[in-house]
Amino acid sequence: MKMQKCGCAREAVERYGDMLYRICLLSLRNTADAEDAVQETFIKYVQKSPDFSDGEHEKAWLITVATNKCRDMLRYRTRHKTESEELLNGYAIEKEESGILDALMELPEKYKTPLMLFYIDQYKLDEISDIMGISLSAAKMRLSRGRKLLKEKYRKEYM
Repeated sequence: MKMQKCGCAREAVERYGDMLYRICLLSLRNTADAEDAVQETFIKYVQKSPDFSDGEHEKAWLITVATNKCRDMLRYRTRHKTESEELLNGYAIEKEESGILDALMELPEKYKTPLMLFYIDQYKLDEISDIMGISLSAAKMRLSRGRKLLKEKYRKEYM
């Protein structure tokens, strides 16, 4: 039975590892912390051995665990100040894109996460509300306010 779960974990890492890394990197802005968050997510996956109804349920569970881990790490960071964080050098290919990415990074977490899930990972609003554990109307409002904040911040700082 353990071998089968190991195979499932390996498949999950191959299937979702890059996506989870991108989410964690955008949230934490630090490659080492992003790698740690993804590793902790898969450790929890192996330890809990959850049963999923389908691949989307598994993906949503992994994203939820990863975003919660990132939130915990950010909370720890604010309480325990450390040396300066790495910037996302080279993440955006075009110079114009880096301004948008920088503006996105400066948004509060509650607006940044729905924007990332919607535009980067292409989740639907109902899926975002399930992943974040908020109502559909709250997900719509956070996405709307996040867009507005991103637009204001980008125009003010990068145009």
